[in-house]
Amino acid sequence: MSLLFRLTTKVPEMIRFLVLTILICFITGKVSFTQEVYDLSHCIKTGLEHNFALQVVRNQEQITNNNFTAGNAGMLPSVSASNNFGGSVNNSHQNYRDGNELISEGVHNYSNIAGIGLDMTIFRGFQVKNMYDKLGKQGELGTLNTQLAIENLVSQIVAEYNNYIQQLSQYENLAYAVSLSRERVRIDEQRYLLGSASKLELLQSLVYLNADSSRYARQNEVLRTSQIKLNKLMSSGHLGDNIVLQDSSIIMDETLIYEELLDQTLLNNTHLLIASKNKTVAELDYKIIKSRSYPYLAMSTDYGLSYYNYGAGDMSNQNIFGFSYGLTLGINIFDGLNRRREAANARIEIENRNIGYLDVEQEIKADLLTIYYAYQNNLRLLRLEEQNLEVARENLEIALERYKLGSLSGLELREVQKSLLDAEERLISVKYLTKLAEISLKKISGKIMDYL
Repeated sequence: MSLLFRLTTKVPEMIRFLVLTILICFITGKVSFTQEVYDLSHCIKTGLEHNFALQVVRNQEQITNNNFTAGNAGMLPSVSASNNFGGSVNNSHQNYRDGNELISEGVHNYSNIAGIGLDMTIFRGFQVKNMYDKLGKQGELGTLNTQLAIENLVSQIVAEYNNYIQQLSQYENLAYAVSLSRERVRIDEQRYLLGSASKLELLQSLVYLNADSSRYARQNEVLRTSQIKLNKLMSSGHLGDNIVLQDSSIIMDETLIYEELLDQTLLNNTHLLIASKNKTVAELDYKIIKSRSYPYLAMSTDYGLSYYNYGAGDMSNQNIFGFSYGLTLGINIFDGLNRRREAANARIEIENRNIGYLDVEQEIKADLLTIYYAYQNNLRLLRLEEQNLEVARENLEIALERYKLGSLSGLELREVQKSLLDAEERLISVKYLTKLAEISLKKISGKIMDYL
C-alpha cells in the first residue's frame, strides 16, 4: 500500500493538513513557510473590507442617508440674500404747458438695492411630513440593499472557500491515483523482467499512468482557477497570490430544521424586507399626491436697503430701507384632472407592491422548501457514499494483493482502482453540494452572517 494512501486513511488531520499545504506550495512552485493561513472568517472579513462592488453599494447607501434631511423634505425655510446695482444714462427733452422747455443730456441715474429674504411653507397638506417619512424609508432601503449585497458576497466567499477545499481534496485523490498507477508500473516492470508478465501489460500500465498524470495536471489548473476566484472575491491586490486554507475538509452543519428556518425567513429575509419597504414607499407616494388637494399656507419676509441716485430733477438721491412680510393662503381648485389621474396610478402602484410582496414571499418559501429537500437528500447520500468509500478502499487493498500474486488481471485492477476514485469523487461532490444547500438555507433565512 502506498504512503499517500496510508496518510489519507490513518494519519491524523494535522498531518493531512501539512501534506496539503506542501502540495499547494509545490503546485505554485513557491514554498513559503511563513505564508499566512486563511480561515473562513478571515476570508469573509477581507472581502467585506476590500470588495470593490460592495464599496459601490455602500456609497449608494450613503447617498440615500445624505438625502434623509428635514431640508430635503421641505421642513426648513429658505433664506436668500441679493444685491443689485444698475443704472441708466438718458437724454431728455421736456416741454411744459407754460411754454418752457427743458433739455437734459447724459443724465446718469443709478441704484443699489440689497436685501435678505426668508420664505417658508407653513402647511402643504401634510406633504412635508409624508416626504420626510418617504426619505427615511428610502434610507432604510439603501441599508437593506447594502445588507443584501453583503449577504451575496458572504455566500459567494463561503461557497468558493469550500469549492477550493473540494478541489484540494480532488487534487489529493488524483495524486493518490497517480501513486497507485506508478506502483502498478513498478510491479509490472518487475514481473516483465522476471518473465512472468508480457510487455503488453507493462505498456498498458504506462498508458494508465499517463492518463492519471494528465488528469492530475488538469486538476492543477482547476485548483488555480478556484484560488484566483477566491482572491477576486476578497479584492486581493495580487490575484495570483497563493492561499493556504486552515480547513482541509468541508465542515457541514447537519442540524438545520425546516420549521425554524421558515420562521427566521419570514422575519429576516432581506428580499422580503425590501418588498415590505417598497410597499410603504408606494403608500407614502399616494399620500403625497393627495396632499395637493389641501390648502397651503406660505410665509415670506424680507428686509431690504435701496439707494437711488438721480442725475436730474429736484431730488438728488434717496435711501429706502425697511422690513416687509406676507402670508399666502391658497388652494389648487382645478389642474386638468392630473391630480386625480396620478392618485389613481398611485393606488394601482400600491396594489402592485402588495402583489409583489406576496410573489416574493411565495418564491422564497418555494426556494426554502426545495433547497431543504435537497439538503436532507444530500445528507442521506453522504452517509451512503461514506460507506461506499470504505468498501471501495477495502476492495482495493484486496485487489492489490491479488494482483501482486498474479491472480487478478490488469484490467480488473484498473476497474477496482477506478471504483475507488469514483467513490472519492462522489463523496467530495456530495459534501460540496450539501454545503451549497446549507449556505443557501442560511442565506434565505437571514443567518448567512453566522459564518463570520
